[in-house]
Amino acid sequence: MTVDAGWSLVVPLKPLPLAKTRLTAGAAVRAELALAFAVDTVSAALACRAVRDVTVVTDDPAAGAALAALGARIVADTPADGLNAALAHGAAAVRARRPGAPVAALNADLPALRPAELAVALAAAPEAGRGFLADADGVGTTLLTAAPGADLAPAFGGASRARHRASGAVELTPAGVESVRRDVDTRANLDAALALGVGPRTAAAVRTSAASPG
Repeated sequence: MTVDAGWSLVVPLKPLPLAKTRLTAGAAVRAELALAFAVDTVSAALACRAVRDVTVVTDDPAAGAALAALGARIVADTPADGLNAALAHGAAAVRARRPGAPVAALNADLPALRPAELAVALAAAPEAGRGFLADADGVGTTLLTAAPGADLAPAFGGASRARHRASGAVELTPAGVESVRRDVDTRANLDAALALGVGPRTAAAVRTSAASPG
């Protein structure tokens, strides 16, 4: 198989009204924050020197339009069977176009993501097989890599760090990649991301939500 240089990232995003239900905010605020996180994540990913392209798997029209405007490829969530099925579908779409591509799944809720830190994390990926980066809490996963010829085989959700390790994926332990580990599900997570420094869309959404009555 011919290896195709540059990482193709797959980013899953559920419909915005269903996103970020653990944030203590109204539905409209949660939807705006979820979109803001995704915009900042995809913007940073596309600015990463190690990344060739980003595919977003989503059925949300507003999110799809916003992320396509950044340069992401939008793929419909045809399986409609949860996060891991969406990621596998996105990876298959990438490999249909680039059979020799190294593929990685990246969370859509990394609003503090730094392109240089993402490059460091991707550089730590094994040359064969799969690798994963644990989240800041040490329980979940924020990045899963698959070298050319390897299936992505995602097992995200809950205690995915243990599942990915048990599946044979190599845990990645590069230093200085805090922004790649800092996903946001709760207000405490968001505060931690804000302390790192979030992207402009998230910063604006947080300001707007703080200024909203009630």
